[in-house]
Amino acid sequence: MDAPHRRSARIAALAAIFAFGTLAAVAMSVAPQARAAAAPPALKAGISDQKHEAFADARLRGLGLGYARRSVAWDALRYRYQVREIDAWMQATRAAGMEPLITFARSRSSGRRHGPPTPGAFRRQFRRFRKRYPDVRTYSSWNEANHCGTGTCKRAALVAGYYRVIRRDCRGCTVLAADLNDHPNPVPWARRFRRALGYEPGLWGYHNYIDANRLRTTLTRRLLRAVKGQIWLTEVGGLIARRNNSRQAMPQGKARAARATRFIFDRLARLSPRISRLYVYHWSSTSRRDSWDSAFIAPNGQPRPSLLAFEDVLRERATLRK
Repeated sequence: MDAPHRRSARIAALAAIFAFGTLAAVAMSVAPQARAAAAPPALKAGISDQKHEAFADARLRGLGLGYARRSVAWDALRYRYQVREIDAWMQATRAAGMEPLITFARSRSSGRRHGPPTPGAFRRQFRRFRKRYPDVRTYSSWNEANHCGTGTCKRAALVAGYYRVIRRDCRGCTVLAADLNDHPNPVPWARRFRRALGYEPGLWGYHNYIDANRLRTTLTRRLLRAVKGQIWLTEVGGLIARRNNSRQAMPQGKARAARATRFIFDRLARLSPRISRLYVYHWSSTSRRDSWDSAFIAPNGQPRPSLLAFEDVLRERATLRK
């Protein structure tokens, strides 16, 4: 082989080696990115509270949380007093730098309270809500949808209709299939919802107060086995007192609530990486007659042991913050 041919062969060989090395480097760099994209997001914590005043409390703001949740009646914008409440809540959470999650719920009007809307009526009100609060990008279709007090415990297909409405009218939004209560029937209800929807939703909400306050994991594990998507614990907390005539027994009290708070983060939230967000309910109680009290702050404004437990968790696990 003459010299020009030898030089050409060497150049071709070097080019092939360079090309192979480049492809290998690209493959090595892409693989970790693909793995990272497939990995579930790190657990984040937030607060669920209906009162706008809670988000003005310097103690809450000092926690550095990035997420807030509120339930809103599906027809709230029909009533001026409810609009004022929601406006104030939105303003307070924006000022606190927190991203809102809105969960729709039954009407607060006595005439509409036990009659859930048709998907068409829901769509009309949802479009009004989107127009008034365009910065809200995270929704859940219905609050405690499997609880018969909400009017939808036997109507999973109806709630699937609400879910379709939100997905269709809020492109790019994060939408939870529904918020499920841990009693009495979350698993069969979720199966009926999935069957009506025709596919597996990617995100569920869950209120697992029973597991949290009995210091066990049974019901949460059961739901994890039944659904494939992520689960956000959209309401959970250590129970101080309950005055709602419920027949479901749960331990309560200040010391017990502090233990439950630790258990929520140390055990329940660690059951699966699919549990990717957790909203503690709630920040502050209003009186000694509240029907439900799992608040961190007592009616007299004093912090409870459960808040100290929560602060300890946040110090230990800085990634929970925004």
